[in-house]
Amino acid sequence: MSTDDFLARFGSPGASQPDPVAAAQQAMRNPLPARFYKQAGTLEQDGLFHVALDGRTARTPARKPLAVGSRPVAEALAAEWEAQSERIDPARMPLTRLVNSALDGVADQQEAVRAEIVRYAASDALCYRAGEPAELVALEDAVWQPVLREVEALIGGRFVLSQGVVFAEQPMETLAAFARKVDAIPAPLALAGAHNVMTLTGSAILTLALAHRLIGPDATWEAAHLDEDYQISVWGQDEEATERRAIRRREFDAAVLLLEDG
Repeated sequence: MSTDDFLARFGSPGASQPDPVAAAQQAMRNPLPARFYKQAGTLEQDGLFHVALDGRTARTPARKPLAVGSRPVAEALAAEWEAQSERIDPARMPLTRLVNSALDGVADQQEAVRAEIVRYAASDALCYRAGEPAELVALEDAVWQPVLREVEALIGGRFVLSQGVVFAEQPMETLAAFARKVDAIPAPLALAGAHNVMTLTGSAILTLALAHRLIGPDATWEAAHLDEDYQISVWGQDEEATERRAIRRREFDAAVLLLEDG
């Protein structure tokens, strides 16, 4: 892939672009509807596993069948629907929201989603290291460097590191090699999962490592929050921040399920 080809497809690294996943999720924010079904389950039909509400296939906001190719994903979706009480609250259905985004948004905007992941890699959190204190510098090196090296070996390219917020321009060849691996992520479900993992961790490098099982979900989450956890160890925990992080973790777990089984 030449530089011109790369720029034509992905744009300039770091350029601001629309987020198709967020756009699809935004379209879902409506007043909470009443629960209109007695039972949620799954049914297999036409080679797909459908979420069934009282025996009838549920629909996405765009009226597409809420159906996936993975039985575990379908069962997890059905469990979210079954757990709803008098009102259907999307805030308590992270997997359903993500699958809806995948089917209604990502399916038609695959190139935009892949390009966004590559743009993240161009300014990835793992490439920006602390200059001090020494304890944090050592911690980042111990946790992040092995993951970075494995991803570099996977793609056959090297990333440039920087301290602080000084911009480090990544080699075009490295980003093109990274893009080829992103192209291999199946769409739309696994790709939607990858996009959400990336936004929740701030790292396309961690996302690709997770997608190729170079690192597990828990280790990915911990690596992504390394700096935050260090600050907590110094200044203490904030209750509201802890609650927000727990919500993000549920979103992350839903995204991982799609990335691994979608």
